[in-house]
Amino acid sequence: MRTSPLRIAQLGDRRVALWGWGREGRAAYRAIRDRLPALPLTLFCNATEADEARTLGDAHLQVETAVSGERLAGFDVVVKSPGISPYGPEATAATERGTRFIGGTALWFGEHAGADGIAPGTACVTGTKGKSTTTALLAHLLRAAGHRTALAGNIGLPLLELLDVPRPPAYWAIELSSYQTGDVAAGGGRPEVAVALNVFPEHLDWHGSQARYVEDKLRLLTDARPRVAVLNAADPELAALELPGSEVRWFGREDGWHLRGDDLYRGDMFVMDTLPLPMPGRHNRGNLCAVLATLEALGFDAAALAGHALSFRPLPHRLQMLGTRGAVSYVNDSISTTPHASLAALECFGARPVALLVGGHDRGVDWSGFAAAMARRAPAATITMGANGPRIHALLAPLAAEGRFLLAAADDLADAVHEAEAALAGEGVVLLSPGAPSFGPYRDYVERGRHFAALAGFDPDAISAIPGIGVA
Repeated sequence: MRTSPLRIAQLGDRRVALWGWGREGRAAYRAIRDRLPALPLTLFCNATEADEARTLGDAHLQVETAVSGERLAGFDVVVKSPGISPYGPEATAATERGTRFIGGTALWFGEHAGADGIAPGTACVTGTKGKSTTTALLAHLLRAAGHRTALAGNIGLPLLELLDVPRPPAYWAIELSSYQTGDVAAGGGRPEVAVALNVFPEHLDWHGSQARYVEDKLRLLTDARPRVAVLNAADPELAALELPGSEVRWFGREDGWHLRGDDLYRGDMFVMDTLPLPMPGRHNRGNLCAVLATLEALGFDAAALAGHALSFRPLPHRLQMLGTRGAVSYVNDSISTTPHASLAALECFGARPVALLVGGHDRGVDWSGFAAAMARRAPAATITMGANGPRIHALLAPLAAEGRFLLAAADDLADAVHEAEAALAGEGVVLLSPGAPSFGPYRDYVERGRHFAALAGFDPDAISAIPGIGVA
C-alpha cells in the first residue's frame, strides 16, 4: 500500500529531531524552518557542528552532542543525514519503539508528489557506478532540448536546497545513492522515471550486508513504483526484477538502446559512433544508452538528441585527465569506491603502462574478484594504500611474485604517487582509482581527488567544479 505524501507542514504536531549537520542536515533545517518557524527541533551532531548551529540564535532549536537509542526514541520523526545508517544500534533501538527515520529526499518528494504520488518531471538515477555521469548527461540533453532542468541530489546539491526555487524547472535529473533510494517511497513519492544502471557490492558497513545493500538500492524501483523503470538488461540483479507497478524499458539489449562495439544503435538503427564522446571508457559511453532510454520514457525523440552528447563536459574525479608532465599522464578517478570501478578504469588505457593506486577505507568488500581479473590483465604497477591496503596487497602478492606486475605498499597518497612515478620510469599513466571510500585521511572523495591533483602538480580548484549543477 502506497504511503501518503509527507508534507513538511504535517510535522507541526509531531516531535521532530535532526541528526547530522552536514549540507543535507542544514538543508533539512532550513526547509522545516521556512514552513514551521516555531516548531521545536532537537539537533544531534558533533561538538564542532554544535557550536556552528548555536550561532543561529534559534530559540526553538535544542542542540545535543550525545546520541542514544533512548534519546532518539523520544521523537516521532528523525530527519537524518544520508551518511548515518538506520541499521546502527541507536537507530534500531529507536525504530523498535516507533521512531520514524527519514532523509531530506523524503521531505522533498513529499512536497512534490501529486495525488497519485508521481512527482512530475522527475528522473531518478541510481547504480553502484556511473550514476553521477549518467544524471549529469541526462540534464545536459534535457537542456539541449530547450527545457529548464535541475541537476541535483547525491551529485553534490541536496534536493531540499531547491525546494522553493523562484522558477521551478520542467525536469529534475536526480542522482540517488543507496543511502537515499528508500526515501522516495518514504516521502510518499513516485518518480516519473527511475533508472538503475548496475548493482555491485558496496557500502556494506552502512547497510550491514550485501543482501540488504541490494534490497535498499532497489527500493527506488520496488517501493517507489516509478511510472517507468529504465533498467540495464546486462545486470543480473536488474534482469531478474519483476515490477508490476511500473512500465519497464530495457537498455543494453538489441531491441532497444545498445552499443555494438563503439557504435550506438536503437534497435537495428545505427545512430552514431561513440568514440568521439568526451567520456572515457566504454562503460561510460554505454551509460548514454540509459540516458536515451530515459528521454524516450519522458516522451522525447532521443535519437534526435543523441548528438548533443558531444558537447557534454565530463565530471571531476571521474576518470578525469588532469594533464601530462613529460610523458606521464595523471588521471583522477577518486570517485571510484568499488573494485569493479577500478577494473573498469583500467580498461580505458589500452596498451599504455599504468601505475594503479588502490585502497582506502575498509568496508569489508571482497577483493578476490579484483585479484582474479588482475591475473588475466594487470597494469604495469599496483600501489596499495589506506586501511584496506594490506588486505589488497596480500591478495596481489602471489601474482606480483610471478612477475605479472610491480607491487608496492604506500604509507599514504603522497607516498603512493611517488611509488607510481618511480615504477613508470618516466612514461605511462598514474591512475588514482582507489576502489574504496576516502574516509579516514579525507572528508570525502573530492578532498582526496584534490590532494591527488596537488601532488601531481595541478591546481585543485581548477579541476573540482561540477558542470551544470543546479537549475538551468
